[in-house]
Parts: sequence; C-alpha cells; structure tokens
Amino acid sequence: MSDKLTHFDEAGQAHMVDVSDKAVTDRTAVAEGRVIMQPDTLARVLEGSAKKGDVLGVARLAGIMGAKKTSDLIPLCHPLPITKVALDLAPDEGLPGVRITATVKTSGQTGVEMEALTAVTTAALTIYDMLKAAEKGMQIEGIRLLAKSGGKSGDYAAT
Repeated sequence: MSDKLTHFDEAGQAHMVDVSDKAVTDRTAVAEGRVIMQPDTLARVLEGSAKKGDVLGVARLAGIMGAKKTSDLIPLCHPLPITKVALDLAPDEGLPGVRITATVKTSGQTGVEMEALTAVTTAALTIYDMLKAAEKGMQIEGIRLLAKSGGKSGDYAAT
C-alpha cells in the first residue's frame, strides 16, 4: 500500500487526480451498511405501514440517485459513466433493522468505491428520514467497502 496521498500536490494543496493516463478497465465496488431500529419500527417497514410510504422502495431509488451524484457531493471525485447501480435492502429481524448492500459498476479510468459508499449512505439516511416520526433513536452503522475489482491497485475484499 502506498503512503503517498494522491489528492495533494507537492505544495500540499488539494487537487483532482489526473487519471488521463490510466487504462480504461471494468471496475466494480460493493459496499454495505445497516440501519438499526426497534422491532416495532421494523414491523412498519415489513407491513408497509410507514406514514411516508414504501420505505425500502424509496430508499433503493435514493441510493441509486446518491451513487449518480457522488461527484457533486464529494470534493475531488471524478464524474463517472456508471453502468450499473444495484441496491439490496434486506429487513433483518435479528438486528433488528435493515441491511443495505450496494453494487456499482463502470468501465473507466478510476474506481467506483465512493459511489458504492454514497449509495449505501444515501439509502440509510432515507430509511432514517422516512421512519424518524416513529423512532428518532435509530442508528446507522457499519458503512464500509466490502470489495472492489479492477484498476491498477487490483482487487480488494474486506475481512
């Protein structure tokens, strides 16, 4: 792993990394997170009785939109031609809460890790927003990169 921070020049000034000399490769990133809530709040999700509507459907769309807007939200992120964003939102009574997994793909000169992480975060925030009238103590946890493939740095899988 390189210790050099690529988003800073020799003078320590932040700049956007020049990726024009990098090869175009297929790239994929998978991220995860979860929203922990009380069992009765999760029951509203499962029953479809949340006052704001279809929590999982709206959160899925929000996650997709979040991935597409990542370069508008995160300084120095490159706008990318995203070819796929898929979100899996799985209610889990064992948490209790919702597990979120996002998969993002592109063919380009830089990876989609930030897009996958933004998709998960946006979906989690949307779940919180749609259920906050029922429970303000929900917790968003465990947002992390699970895996990435493609590019010069190769593959990564969380342990």
